[in-house]
Amino acid sequence: MLKQGSALDRYFKISERGSNFSREIRGGFATFFAMSYIVVLNPLILSGPDSSGDTLGFPAVAAVTALVAGILTILMGAWAKHPFALATGLGVNAFVAVTVATNPGLTWPDMMGLVVLSGVTMLILVLTGFRTAVFKAVPEGLKTAIVVGIGLFIALIGLVNAGFVRRIPDVAGTTVPVGLGFDGKLLGWPTLVFVFGLILTIALVVRKVKGAILIGIVASTILSVILEFTLHIGPSFDGKTHNPAGWSLVAPKFSEWAAPDLSLIGKANPFGAFEHLGFVAATLLAFVILLSIFFDAMGTMVGLATEAGTIDKDGNIPNVDRVLQVDALGAIIGGGASVSSNQIYVESGAGIGEGARTGLASIVTGLLFLVAMFFTPLINLVPFEAVAPALVVVGFMMVSQVGKIDWKDLGIAIPAFLTFTLMPFTYSIANGLGAGFIMFVLIRTFQGRAREVHPLMWAVAAAFLLFFAIGPIEAALGIH
Repeated sequence: MLKQGSALDRYFKISERGSNFSREIRGGFATFFAMSYIVVLNPLILSGPDSSGDTLGFPAVAAVTALVAGILTILMGAWAKHPFALATGLGVNAFVAVTVATNPGLTWPDMMGLVVLSGVTMLILVLTGFRTAVFKAVPEGLKTAIVVGIGLFIALIGLVNAGFVRRIPDVAGTTVPVGLGFDGKLLGWPTLVFVFGLILTIALVVRKVKGAILIGIVASTILSVILEFTLHIGPSFDGKTHNPAGWSLVAPKFSEWAAPDLSLIGKANPFGAFEHLGFVAATLLAFVILLSIFFDAMGTMVGLATEAGTIDKDGNIPNVDRVLQVDALGAIIGGGASVSSNQIYVESGAGIGEGARTGLASIVTGLLFLVAMFFTPLINLVPFEAVAPALVVVGFMMVSQVGKIDWKDLGIAIPAFLTFTLMPFTYSIANGLGAGFIMFVLIRTFQGRAREVHPLMWAVAAAFLLFFAIGPIEAALGIH
């Protein structure tokens, strides 16, 4: 039975973590709505042809994206018992798509095979304890900076997805990279939906209303549906023309039932890239993927666990080995299913903000992804603008940790600053971590305190130096 003291309650430690079943279920729904866009976005990112002219196919990528996300998220909940949801990582899938498009002779199965190999390497690092050791070697001040950086990153994702903040075209005379709305002005009914949802969610949070974030998402979705069905606003881009006043990606609509196409499963070719590109070029590509998934997951995990209050007084996360094992499996299974590496999503913060503290919330989210594999109305009905307010509010909650950083110790303060500014500014958790780790090692050396730096931090800093130098290295070797 779903009550305090039941076997389910004891297994997930729901009461022990200060939660209850209704919070976990609400949190599971909130996380699903916050990240369900990936089922639509991933097929768009992986839509291009490879060197042979073959494409993965939109319906197949959408179905398998939902399937893999559902399985891994349920596994995270049942095995690691944390409210962390997984799905195709946006950084890695974009890298995969660009690499396939710019490397003659490389096919989708070849590239997905590299993702699988990266995941296998990652799993070995986890099973040997290396990845956990790296996590424990990171100073507390930098762990706090990771939380703050992810909060800023989440908030920026929400603002950009809602069209409240937009990229400015890189043309002559442009002085800033982003701006308010379109051409400096807020434009369109979808922006109104975002503003409405943000004000409503903030009001509910301030009033300490249970289910504030989920209520905000549902209310904004209802408003979105009403506006779309009465005004026929349409998406911002329909494949031919741009509509700056349209919905950023998903225009709210009901879709019919469709049988899932799972034909992509098992198509990856682990050693194809080595045959077509050569050992050095393929190894460099695999290294970039490996480093990205290694540190993206670690940073996200720290940020979410801190927000959920599941980190103990020594800075340790319960079942951290299991969390990292599932994350490594995300790369293996995601690559093997041809939808790219799956990783822990920062949008899990929406569920945590709703009160989720255990793996039960992840099981709810995972089941919803499995349902979405058959019934896409839930996916196509909720636009970015309806979930973006939740991300902004959760971002605020995470950034509030900034006061825990020791700003008087420049050996921590400067690396922390670089960590939490570069995450949103470069749209990458790994980039922020890399800059912070390298600077931490350098400043401690400048201070004559190099002996205080954990040996693993030196190794990680060296790995990040290589990561940031990949471009010049590839250019020197003639690799595109």
